[in-house]
Amino acid sequence: MKTFLWGLLSLVFLMPVRAAEDIAKPEAVPKKVYVIPVREDIMPPLLYVVRRGVKEAMAAKADLLVIDMDTNGGRLDVAEEIMGILDKFEGQIVTFVNKKAISAGAIISFATDKIYMAPQGLIGDAAPVMSGGADIPETANEKVKSFLSAKIRSYAEANGHRGDVAEAMVRMERTFEIDGEVLADEGELLTLTNTEAEKEYGDPPKPLLSSGTVANLEELFKKLNVEVTEKVEVEPTGAEKLARWINAIAPILMMIGIAGIYIEYKTPGFGVFGVIGILAFLIYFFGGYVAGLSGIEWLVVFFLGIVLIGIELFVFPGTIVIGLGGIGMVLLALVMSGVDMYPDMSGVPSIQAIGVPMQNLMVAFLGGILICYGLSKVLPHTSYYGLVVSQGASGVTSVAAIEEKKKSRVGEIGTAVSQLRPSGKARFGDEILDVISSGEIIDSGQAVKILRHSGTDPVVEAV
Repeated sequence: MKTFLWGLLSLVFLMPVRAAEDIAKPEAVPKKVYVIPVREDIMPPLLYVVRRGVKEAMAAKADLLVIDMDTNGGRLDVAEEIMGILDKFEGQIVTFVNKKAISAGAIISFATDKIYMAPQGLIGDAAPVMSGGADIPETANEKVKSFLSAKIRSYAEANGHRGDVAEAMVRMERTFEIDGEVLADEGELLTLTNTEAEKEYGDPPKPLLSSGTVANLEELFKKLNVEVTEKVEVEPTGAEKLARWINAIAPILMMIGIAGIYIEYKTPGFGVFGVIGILAFLIYFFGGYVAGLSGIEWLVVFFLGIVLIGIELFVFPGTIVIGLGGIGMVLLALVMSGVDMYPDMSGVPSIQAIGVPMQNLMVAFLGGILICYGLSKVLPHTSYYGLVVSQGASGVTSVAAIEEKKKSRVGEIGTAVSQLRPSGKARFGDEILDVISSGEIIDSGQAVKILRHSGTDPVVEAV
């Protein structure tokens, strides 16, 4: 009987305690998680990995993005770009300092919602230095530090971190003290261990920087009260390192492509210049695709534009609309393949987003014009011309033969198949040639006579 009574009393008193525990410990929230490991210096290839990871996470509607970080730092400009990319993710972003986040790594951490650290983890020492590790010259040092400390402070405060902690990692001109405890003397940059970073200060008490120490990602998810329904780790690829170099020479690739295609169009048959031009454009689009800037769809748009231009030139000459549409598609593809687009972006990209691709395209066109002009003046008078021009399509086998053929055409009469304003196209027998009028506008259907040649183009007058 006594045993029964004691059991009943225990049940009565323990039930509220257990109920309170159940209320205090909410159930884990199911979430889709993407993890981006950072195991190298903060350099352009990492930028491509982060961009790809964020876009994949956005497309998959992930709830949580984890930056699994172990880095000695790197380039400030790359860190800034990565922070801007992370801003576009609408879910929760957490940095797991998996041993160390030094310099640019620490800067990136302040752009995330929470920071957790592994045992013996380190974070801090974010003062800017030259690429070789030397100090920035005194004249520029203050400007760089002022900008960087303001930027990192704004990110820190926006994400609920202490702005003074962020600034102490960049500046060492004054002692960093909090609640009477000196954490960094004057002349020292603030670097924190995991225990120092999670220590609480202030009233009410608040962790200095870290939300806690966890041994691995599984413990991190428990701390966050997350039930992982799907976890995707974004692995870097060797192609992303190659893409860094490809995108660095993007204007040169477009320049070569434009010049190659134009020279191929102006020379008989199909040969080396056409192959070089096509390869240059393919490499350009490959670089944008691997870097996570564009999809393969812009390569399709580009070649559809080329097809339309070909139809205008060889099937329906003089229609103009088809050719203009093709040129528009080519230009659109060249620009948009360099625009950093994200899954939730809709409508026309901003001027800022298309600024760099437009600049690259303008440089490429100017360079392509100069290349074409130079080659048109030099190449026909060299022995290499007969080697690079296809010989089977037109029967032209040498520079001398080309010159002879041009002379034989003087006086030949044909018909304009498009309006000459002053350039256009005319048919001579079975051939349609690019021609230039001697000055006047000549209507389509008008008989024309070849007077001479300007380069490879016949100069004609109305008969």
